[in-house]
Amino acid sequence: MAPFEAFYGRRCRSLIGWFDAFEVRPWGTDILRESLDKVKFIQEKLLAAQNRKKEYADRKVRDLDFMEGEQVLLKVSPMKGVMRFGKRGNISPRNIGPFDVLKRVGEVAYKLALPLGLSGVHRNFICLC
Repeated sequence: MAPFEAFYGRRCRSLIGWFDAFEVRPWGTDILRESLDKVKFIQEKLLAAQNRKKEYADRKVRDLDFMEGEQVLLKVSPMKGVMRFGKRGNISPRNIGPFDVLKRVGEVAYKLALPLGLSGVHRNFICLC
């Protein structure tokens, strides 16, 4: 009998001694096999979750191609307290434009015809559609 059992009349139920003392636990290759099975099970569940998220994301993605002469809106990221495109605060625009597409620079990059008021902004933009 353990000292704790002798003194208190019951087994110690600490986190270390929570398992049953007489429980037969697998040793050697059994532990390895069980842990590998658990790892495979977890990997399968993670892969299923990744595939499900990819399906949801792919539904929202659409391929957009703009031709020369088309007009597009330019999405801007408003920053708090910074004057952007003539407006301030909550009324700052999310999209500005429309601007003409001058030419296609890459697969998703376009050169836009910007007015003189936006001369400090780079002319080439990437379409994140």
